[in-house]
Amino acid sequence: MSSPHADLVSVVIVNFRGCDDTLTCIEALEKTDWPRELLEIVVVENGSDDDSYERLSQLGKRITLVRSKENLGFTGGSNLGAARARGEFVAFLNNDSRPDTDWIREAVKVFHSAGQVAAVASKVLSWDGSEIDFVGGQLTWFGMGYKGHDNESASDKYDKPRDLLYGTGSALFVRAEIFREVGGFDERLFMFYDDVDLGWRLNLLGYRVRFAPSSVVFHKHHGSMRSFGQHRERYLLERNALVLLYKNLDDENLGRFLAGALGLLARRAVSTSGLDSGAYDIRRYTGDADELTPDTPVRKEALAALFGADQFLELLPGLEKERARIQSTRVIRDDVILPLFGDPNNGLTPDPRVQEGLRDITAALGISTPAGRVRVLVVTGDYIGPRMAGPAIRAWNMCEHLSLRNEVRLVTPNAPKRAAASFDVYHTPDDHAMKQHEEWADVIVIQGYVLRQYASLAKTKKILVADIYDPMHLEQLEQARDTHFGHWNTQVITAAEVLNEQIARADFFLCASEKQRNFWLGQMAAVGRVNAMTYEADNSLGDLIAIAPFGLDEEIPAQTRHAIKGTIPGIGPDDKVLIWGGGIYNWFDTETLIRAMSKVSETHPDARLFFLGVAHPNPDVPQMKVVGRTFELADELGLTGKHVFFNEGWVALDDRHNYLLDADAAVSTHYEHIETVFSFRTRILDYLWARLPMVTTRGDGFADLIDATPLGVTVPERDVAALADAIIRVLYDEELRTAVGENIESVRDRFTWTHALEPLTTFCASPRPAPDRDGLDGGHPLRMSDPAADAIRARYRGPRKAVRLAVYYLRTEGPRGLVRRARQRLGA
Repeated sequence: MSSPHADLVSVVIVNFRGCDDTLTCIEALEKTDWPRELLEIVVVENGSDDDSYERLSQLGKRITLVRSKENLGFTGGSNLGAARARGEFVAFLNNDSRPDTDWIREAVKVFHSAGQVAAVASKVLSWDGSEIDFVGGQLTWFGMGYKGHDNESASDKYDKPRDLLYGTGSALFVRAEIFREVGGFDERLFMFYDDVDLGWRLNLLGYRVRFAPSSVVFHKHHGSMRSFGQHRERYLLERNALVLLYKNLDDENLGRFLAGALGLLARRAVSTSGLDSGAYDIRRYTGDADELTPDTPVRKEALAALFGADQFLELLPGLEKERARIQSTRVIRDDVILPLFGDPNNGLTPDPRVQEGLRDITAALGISTPAGRVRVLVVTGDYIGPRMAGPAIRAWNMCEHLSLRNEVRLVTPNAPKRAAASFDVYHTPDDHAMKQHEEWADVIVIQGYVLRQYASLAKTKKILVADIYDPMHLEQLEQARDTHFGHWNTQVITAAEVLNEQIARADFFLCASEKQRNFWLGQMAAVGRVNAMTYEADNSLGDLIAIAPFGLDEEIPAQTRHAIKGTIPGIGPDDKVLIWGGGIYNWFDTETLIRAMSKVSETHPDARLFFLGVAHPNPDVPQMKVVGRTFELADELGLTGKHVFFNEGWVALDDRHNYLLDADAAVSTHYEHIETVFSFRTRILDYLWARLPMVTTRGDGFADLIDATPLGVTVPERDVAALADAIIRVLYDEELRTAVGENIESVRDRFTWTHALEPLTTFCASPRPAPDRDGLDGGHPLRMSDPAADAIRARYRGPRKAVRLAVYYLRTEGPRGLVRRARQRLGA
């Protein structure tokens, strides 16, 4: 097998006494289908007092052998091996495991699917493959990590990728750079829950721990702690659980969870010895004092729990600094992490007294067990398939990033031709089908005209997010311009009405830029959404409308083929290619571009202009007249097939990088009018993604960025000479091209999907209705022209308004939020 990515993978194996299993594991690793030159096997001989080191030394250069004179446990041994590893990815593998042939390949594939994935957890089966050992890591609120299954036989229900709190350290891949960034495993833990702690910390930093069911390992069960005693295992479990809670919980949850964990620890210790703590109740005895202290047989496991708690106290001074570091760098709130914990009863002993203690503590301390992840429904009217336009690409990426913390469905009226691993895609041809999804959802994200298309969405009481990154009414000023005047005017007005309906109803809005946000605030004010209630809740209105631009993936895939050079007839391997990265629409100025290319070709005969797409992937979007005029002009000037080339279809989403990476520079030219001012050219992001120097017309939001950085050259509208000169510069001026390439690196990160969609993922982590929704006429904000507006407004003045706001803040922000808001209003 040849790897599609030149990734060096280092597999760390920690050897304890006796190396027969380790040797078997190494042999299995060498039989995997990962290229041997890209596989480094690091074996840590962990203080064994036998001949393990000598036997392992005989393997020579087949392995990198690291010796520790003392037993550092799995935790310290793994860190020691990782410190010597050279790979981009470090895999930790139990020495009594046997990796499947494609264990490494399937895990690495997951890393390349999303830049947020920091760790990949394998599926771990019993040695004969008949039982499941690990398919998901979960955590009780009292700190006990457990496997999210009941040793059931292997079945399809565990074959779906998903995000986890942590992956088992017995078969875990981690990005080496991130592993070092977070400090590796916490060696204070020695063993047990070190993998839980690592995964928890990764999640707090916004990374993903992803379960890869196709990455399989077979594992023996030796019971490695038996030689040390069950009481020593209990000691580590109890101590480490408290350490995890103290380090990783936020201030709001720490007090309750830690107090509850200590109480439950005491109940487990007493119950383990089969004791009744009431035996020490003074009311039970009337005789001598000695009778108040009857002989009480205490098992080692019970004392181990007590000693574990005491050792936790011993560790507190060092843990205090570590907690401060973790809490100061975290970017994800507990209410987003807690749903990954799972059911605390799954990690609990079947002892009825312990179960009773769990229920009592949970109720007394107000510890809430998460009911599950937020259900988010994303609705787009665009086609979902291999070839997708901007709205569909945006909806798809919303689902990708929302599925990190939520249950997500993507629905479309067109039959979808694309499946996803982390969310479900549905065809919703009518409102009957949509109603089922509407009832399922907690939050609904809408685009375009779907609120009119589906009655159930128009009537929904669920929390609604309107994605208005595309000012459709401004777009229709150009898109429908070629039609009959009456139809053109109707299209513009209809689009405005559709947007006003969304603005009147939605709880939260997304737009693409600061300039757009100012535009939308004006329209929202006209509809009545800029009112005392929304202003009182947040006087910046950031809780109502946020900027979430179109995004780009963190990394561009490696080029797998030449899609243009040497492939398109008329374009040679060494020609200079200028790419037009999208469709041709009326608001674009392709005629000036064609004339400029004619001028460029006179002095630079190897210059080529390639139009990436002409036919829109959505059949409901008609071809515009500008397409025909562009073809005709290229023919008239004798450029077609010589210096100007058209891809008359639409490039598949997963293949477009092969076209972009075959280009030397990129172009986007437009007319200066109202659509341009508030547009957000998504193709410019593709140019950034592919690190292409670019030429654009001035007048839109991106032109300012391109000039300021610079990322290329901007030109006046309709200026053939200036455009031709700019094209020559971005194609042939190596000094400019080098400078632009360096500048692009400093800009790309701010436009990644992770950053772009942060307002949406943050909102969905703790969704809330808009402050002006309840109590308004029909659930809609007030319109200034309402005949009953004065009477309705009166309900929100004076004491009634204060009570209403107090109820809203108490419901959405809790008692602390209510107190904070009250202090703000009183000037405290």
